[in-house]
Amino acid sequence: MSLPAPLSAVPERAAAATTPADRASGSSSAGPSSAELLEFVRRTAADASLVASLPLDPGGRTWVRLDGPSGSEAWLIGWPPGSGTGWHDHGGSHGAFAAAGGSLREESLAARLPTEGWKTLELADGVDRERQLTAGQGRAFGAHHVHQVLNESPGEHAISVHAYYPPLPMMRRYSRTGAVLRLEHVERPKEWQ
Repeated sequence: MSLPAPLSAVPERAAAATTPADRASGSSSAGPSSAELLEFVRRTAADASLVASLPLDPGGRTWVRLDGPSGSEAWLIGWPPGSGTGWHDHGGSHGAFAAAGGSLREESLAARLPTEGWKTLELADGVDRERQLTAGQGRAFGAHHVHQVLNESPGEHAISVHAYYPPLPMMRRYSRTGAVLRLEHVERPKEWQ
């Protein structure tokens, strides 16, 4: 599932100097840490005027690109009732997200998956994690994080702020049936920007 076209965009800051190898591995000495990204998303989620400016659509997610810290990629996202991302990773970028309104459930895997050389994996018992994030709550994650985010409310939109560094080079999309995870598609930035 691809995101719809952005509603508006805010100019990005110039990206921090990184090499292609840094971008591929998700490492750089110049970029913000996961803790700094978490601080940013929490602070931004508390900006009531920014959050209120996001147009909400009952039929699909909406978003606005934000100016993230130190060359990071950031988004303000609206989630209609019953919407979700499906299982995905962030292409080697680390990041953070925080709920600004409503409630989001994150399901994640506590296992580092190989990034190449497979189409289907059987997950071991005990790798599933779950957390509920309400307004003001956030979490940071590393470069190998695999998760899905859901707004399970039957009638209330949720809004969240997300930040990634380096800016997302790709997202791998997965399907899941029981313990079996299958790589379905690799999205590139041109598909969601």
